[in-house]
Amino acid sequence: MKGGKSKAGADSKLGVRKKATETKKAKKAAKDPNKPKRPPSAFFVFMEEFRKTYKEKHPNNKSVAAVGKAGGDAWKKLSDAEKAPYQAKADKRKAEYQKNMDAYNRKQAGEAEDEESDKSKSEVHDDDEDDDGSEEEEDDD
Repeated sequence: MKGGKSKAGADSKLGVRKKATETKKAKKAAKDPNKPKRPPSAFFVFMEEFRKTYKEKHPNNKSVAAVGKAGGDAWKKLSDAEKAPYQAKADKRKAEYQKNMDAYNRKQAGEAEDEESDKSKSEVHDDDEDDDGSEEEEDDD
């Protein structure tokens, strides 16, 4: 009998937990699609080229894990001099990303300021109308 009670209690507790995680997902899902994507590291730049050569050598291999493992082993075997061109490409992409992010942040800051200024204008405009109406009533008395 104890088992039956604990299962019912556990189900209700799980239901509460599910609701809490759903709200977190809803909040987290609000991402801006215009935001630039982060640039790949030197390893991922290397993997772009490595995947092509690996698939040419092993056309029957469909396993993503095998390609990743072989790429990781190949990356570890490379010397710093051999990694330099990939690092240079990654640095170039990172600089481009920084430039895009700066433009994106400026655009976001500009939109935020425009929204605030519109709100403040409307509030000031509403206050002016109230003041005008009260002066007219005083003159009529």
